[in-house]
Amino acid sequence: MSLTMMNGLLIKNSSPPVLLHQVTKTAQLDTFNFQSCFMQGVFARFPEILFIHRTYNPRGKVLYTFLVDGPRVQLEGHLARAVYFAIPTKEDAEGLAQMFQVFKKFNPAWERVCTILVDPYFLPLPTLAMEFPTAEVLLSAFHICKFLQGKFYQLSLEQPVERVLLTSLQSTMCSATAGNLRKLHALMSNCIPPAKLPELHAHCLLNDRIWLAHRWRSQTESSHYFHSLEVTTRILSQFFGTTPSEKQGLASLFRYMQQNSGDKGSFNVGLNPQDSLTPSDTSPESPEMEQLVESLIQHSLNAICTAPAAQLCLGEFAVVQKSTHLIGSGSEKMNIQILEDTHKVQPQPPASCSCYFNQAFHLPCRHILAMLSARHQVLQPDMLPDQWATGCATGLDNILGSKWNETLDKHLAVTHLTEEVGRLLQYCSKEEFERRYSTLRELADSWIGPYEQVQL
Repeated sequence: MSLTMMNGLLIKNSSPPVLLHQVTKTAQLDTFNFQSCFMQGVFARFPEILFIHRTYNPRGKVLYTFLVDGPRVQLEGHLARAVYFAIPTKEDAEGLAQMFQVFKKFNPAWERVCTILVDPYFLPLPTLAMEFPTAEVLLSAFHICKFLQGKFYQLSLEQPVERVLLTSLQSTMCSATAGNLRKLHALMSNCIPPAKLPELHAHCLLNDRIWLAHRWRSQTESSHYFHSLEVTTRILSQFFGTTPSEKQGLASLFRYMQQNSGDKGSFNVGLNPQDSLTPSDTSPESPEMEQLVESLIQHSLNAICTAPAAQLCLGEFAVVQKSTHLIGSGSEKMNIQILEDTHKVQPQPPASCSCYFNQAFHLPCRHILAMLSARHQVLQPDMLPDQWATGCATGLDNILGSKWNETLDKHLAVTHLTEEVGRLLQYCSKEEFERRYSTLRELADSWIGPYEQVQL
């Protein structure tokens, strides 16, 4: 793939011209800064509130997307409010300072930035404060909503409790009055286990300064705002966050923007369109994209796994393709539900799951494959134990014969049943707890016998 090599210069042979600053040291992208003249004009018109969103790819590189925000911004279309893209060399003080300085070099209006909205995981706040000394840095309502939503899924609460929390979160974000925020805070305090509550940073709900930057929107405007950002961040994740190659991810993203923008020339950055993964008629939720992701996952299974292992995993993936899968994401774990089968997935390589298939064979199960499919990712070699890599196993009979274990089968069944019973007992009322515990006590005594006290 070829990229136009520039160093903060104006490309005059494009229509309209494009500002591109870029440095590469290897085949992978080292540093990237991009802004079209159209995007530069949008920022110059609405510089007061800057919204920063970060998208990570599988290699750990991060794409910073700057968007304009605030009451005066009335722009329609996905990514219409995006005014700058950048990939810093590293997410340290030096790398981020360089990125912000390049942005300021091409945007004199940066001095008029009053507020910068970031996500709860944004740690380099001193660098941001140093580069924008007159701007106030706040958590964005959208990022708080996504953060809490992910935490609610991650906690694996009872479905009625989870549904109440998610519904209350949605209504509160669309009407972020002080009273509604206090009600959500109280609801979380009552429904979330006390040991887990600090992880949710619920105090953000009571910081009125955060919500003043969002409260000017009506309920309808807030709903439209959250939906628009949800689609925008999903597009960024789909194109940049699903491939280890930064160049390929950016090629896909800019190609999409070029095809879905009235300003066709704004995104001509010298990226080879043939290197894009996305067909010209593919949108984020299209059947074509789903089929492409499925075929890529199947290809990665056949390429990385031994034939018998791939055969087992493809059988698991067939279940995913015919089932509804719901994913609640967190920073370290994901909760995967296929039909009524719920398990905990650890996405960090080598990926693992609590289900029997993964525990017995240490192969990617339907839940791990559902996670990859939803993220539009494929199987990577480091997600597979060495014994199942190509060339290591001989036959399917050997795998099944060596890995099946009756004791493990019983242990997993007892463990899952114990976890489910414990969860049901933990979240029921005191009266219901006494009734259920008494019934469980009778069952244990009648099965094993009252002569042996069973620990419940």
